[in-house]
Amino acid sequence: MIRSVKAGMLLALLLMAGCGVTLSEEQMALHENFERTYEPAQIGNLEALPNVEVIDGVTYVDGILIVNKEISLPPDYAPGLQPEVVAAYQQMFQDGAARGLDFVLVSDFRSYDYQAQLYSNYVARDGQEAADQYSAKPGHSEHQTGLAIDVGSADSATTLKVSFGDTPEFQWMKDVAHEYGFIIRYLEGKEDITGYMYEPWHLRYVGEEAEAIYESGLTLEEYLGID
Repeated sequence: MIRSVKAGMLLALLLMAGCGVTLSEEQMALHENFERTYEPAQIGNLEALPNVEVIDGVTYVDGILIVNKEISLPPDYAPGLQPEVVAAYQQMFQDGAARGLDFVLVSDFRSYDYQAQLYSNYVARDGQEAADQYSAKPGHSEHQTGLAIDVGSADSATTLKVSFGDTPEFQWMKDVAHEYGFIIRYLEGKEDITGYMYEPWHLRYVGEEAEAIYESGLTLEEYLGID
């Protein structure tokens, strides 16, 4: 995402040009250079800045519920696993089974209190620095949204290891999850952005927006412009 002062000036020029305001020769040159330099998607991101709403303590960016290391959920937010998520993963599992794949649902909705217990146990076992790489603090877990699930294969259902990424189940899932409304939330090589280790098993339901996010190759933070 472009965050420089120059980008702000360019946006102003684009808006002026779009409103019929006469630009100087220097401004026109800068405007034309901008159009040649940046891809249309980048121009679109500048023109459509993220719309952030906080409703009853829950944060939405461009209509997508977001929770991460910095953005939290209220302790009493407890929607349970959303019906659309259940329908989507069941259909994906069914389609996978038709191809000889054996998916297992490992984890879904977690309450604030349950996440607090999990996190505390992990800190006691591995120390906070290590725990923070793979476990969310209470209020910061996507599982509390009711829109996230952890999946595995029959052979890896209780382990949730990175090696799940080498299974036939994941190799199929990574290319089709978006067709069911899911994204792989914590991508490999994006740990510095998401704040979490690579988790091939963790799926986040975003609905129709999943295809665009998948095609972009971006994390949810990058896609929404809040990285």
